[in-house]
Amino acid sequence: MEQVLWSVGAFIVALGLVVTFHEFGHFWVARRCGVKVLTFSIGFGKPLFRWKGKDGTQYQIAMVPLGGYVRMLDHEVDPVSNDEISGSFRAKSVGQRFAVVVAGPMANFIFSIVALWLMLMIGMPALKPVIGEITQGSIAEQAGLVQGSEITAIDNRDVQDWQDVNMALVRRIGDAETTFRIREQNGVERDVQVSLRNWNFDPDSDSTLNSLGMDVFRPAITSTIAMIAENSPASAADLRVGDKIIGIDGTQSLNWEQTRELIAAKPNSESLLLIERDGRQEQIAVTFGELEGRGYLGIGTEQEAYPDGYIFTLQHGPVQAFAGGVERTWRLMGLTLGMLKKLVTGDIGVNNLSGPVGIAQGAGAHASYGLVYFLSFLALISVSLGVLNLLPIPMLDGGHLLFYAIEWVRGKPVPERIQELSFRVGLLVLVTLLVVTLFNDIGRLIS
Repeated sequence: MEQVLWSVGAFIVALGLVVTFHEFGHFWVARRCGVKVLTFSIGFGKPLFRWKGKDGTQYQIAMVPLGGYVRMLDHEVDPVSNDEISGSFRAKSVGQRFAVVVAGPMANFIFSIVALWLMLMIGMPALKPVIGEITQGSIAEQAGLVQGSEITAIDNRDVQDWQDVNMALVRRIGDAETTFRIREQNGVERDVQVSLRNWNFDPDSDSTLNSLGMDVFRPAITSTIAMIAENSPASAADLRVGDKIIGIDGTQSLNWEQTRELIAAKPNSESLLLIERDGRQEQIAVTFGELEGRGYLGIGTEQEAYPDGYIFTLQHGPVQAFAGGVERTWRLMGLTLGMLKKLVTGDIGVNNLSGPVGIAQGAGAHASYGLVYFLSFLALISVSLGVLNLLPIPMLDGGHLLFYAIEWVRGKPVPERIQELSFRVGLLVLVTLLVVTLFNDIGRLIS
């Protein structure tokens, strides 16, 4: 329940921020174009708080925090005097109306740049993209990728960390192949062609790396005890933190994997552990417990340290961080457009779409990781909102922009009847999309 509340809270904050910036874009440019703004609302439904500004605009925070809107004066709908017609949105030129509408998505892109700029100035923990274990018979093995090699570029675009690698791979979903540039442990760099024809990536259960048959490099787990659970076989046997298990019943265990398998094979059995304590070897009798048919000891063990330089902080000064924010926002825009194109062409299925529930889960997870991760998530959904709103679908900003472009070419507006019919079709498309994404979200929750 606590996790659900956390996810819902993070979702409301995230959506509130990106939607508020979107609507502020419309509001700010409308005011600059001389349009009278009647209402600026964060959320829908009954207002919880509202006040009237000196500019005559009613500002409000409404009950349903799933969006927002800006209501502008329309002399064809609102009762106005002749003096007020000049402040009507419809009375403005095509260029001014176009600017007001496009300002919303542009504000989302600016918000993304600012969020990523802050993220890069604060600094994000990063891990050098060194390949760990490779699954036998996998796409990675067939391509000739080697454990211990560092990925330095994908498709001639440099990568600094695993997040860059993941973004590059997501961009390739539905493609036939991609090219990795790797630096082997001997320092030699080479390009590796990776075929993606048999890549079955399931975003609900796989990471991009695991689905290719490779893992992130992680230092080996040792057999040195770092934690002992209360009332466990280990505590009953008087094992101590710092003890190193080097043998079980005369079998010398070379690593933790072997030690764990030996323990798992002896549920509810007495054994003799050979340990190293304070530089001396000792034998300790222990009776392993049983959990789901496997033996267990009730300990946590130490992990070896990462080599120097493997963990670093991705951090820049203000100017370089701003440039990085612009570049990453541009890449997110390209990624979003690429995914939409593949969705239309059928290269990826509609089952990959996420709705409010999926976004809430993502918001909660990123918020729990810390501020820099939440900023990264905010940038992603802000760009997605901006790009989606530019699609030429009636009811969205892009649909209005399409009508204004036609009006500019024709010299007169699109007939009202055609606009109304288009808006109904657009509403049907959006409702269908919402139903599909909610169905996907519910399916993921059930599974």
